[in-house]
Amino acid sequence: MTRIRSRFTSRSTALEVVEGTDLTGRRAVVTGASSGIGVETARALAHAGARVTLAVRDPRAGQRVAADIAGTSGGPEPDVARLDLADLASVDAFVGAWEDPLHVLVANAGVMDTPFGRTAQGWETQFGTNHLGHFALTTGLSGSLAQAGDARVVVVSSSGHAASPVVFDDLFFERRPYQPGLAYGQSKTANVLFAVEASRRWAGEGITANALMPGGIWTPLQRHWPAEMRAAAEEQARRAESAGLFHMKTPAQGAATSVFLAASPLVAGVGGRYFEDCQEAEVVERLDGIHGVVPHALDPDAARRLWDVSERLVASARAAA
Repeated sequence: MTRIRSRFTSRSTALEVVEGTDLTGRRAVVTGASSGIGVETARALAHAGARVTLAVRDPRAGQRVAADIAGTSGGPEPDVARLDLADLASVDAFVGAWEDPLHVLVANAGVMDTPFGRTAQGWETQFGTNHLGHFALTTGLSGSLAQAGDARVVVVSSSGHAASPVVFDDLFFERRPYQPGLAYGQSKTANVLFAVEASRRWAGEGITANALMPGGIWTPLQRHWPAEMRAAAEEQARRAESAGLFHMKTPAQGAATSVFLAASPLVAGVGGRYFEDCQEAEVVERLDGIHGVVPHALDPDAARRLWDVSERLVASARAAA
């Protein structure tokens, strides 16, 4: 299987990726589009002509972003809809209100390194929000994605996936000590596995799904880090940049790979893969810094098992409600 390559680099921006691309007539949903790379992902898709819906927890913040995007894109103001991925009732309300074919779904929202907590359904916060919330959303919208005929699901993962496979025997840290980094890593592995299995199941309906690592970006995602942890990470990043080994991206650069997967003709019909810097990542046993994807994130057997487990969890939660 030939790795997908492009002319873009780690310094390319989302707007550069869509330059010359016409998405007129296509509907797109971007979750978590009120801050960070979600804003720039939505901006670039709107700039290319897509009708974008910002799916956000805080509609007022979403409205401010929508007005800003309309001012910079020259197009109509994006729609704004409330979506709280940590509450299945909110996910189901969003799905129930959606009526049109859906061409692009960018599963961008997420939380990282949170203190131990539970979603409205009692699921560990990071796995429940980052994976199960998006799982319920995407499967709920699968009919609309199929109607599009050539839909793309874009799942924002992370190099953090290397920290942990999906631990099926203890998804919610009920029998092992809670570690925020491991919980985040498990959820990010789940994001990739979801893309693998969604592509396998839905390819016949014209739906493809791919996962990505956006890069190192300072965004509100790091808000749960202690001050000393943030300071150490910033110093490490400065040293790596000085040595020419790494550079922190702007949000516009961090959104580039999401937009590449949502819009580029190079990935038309391609699914179940993991990308970084607008290139398909190399499968490695150990990451080179933040680069590469480890085998446990692409394991088709784990992907099938995760899908089945996720279906049961979501169905059980709905039945209990």
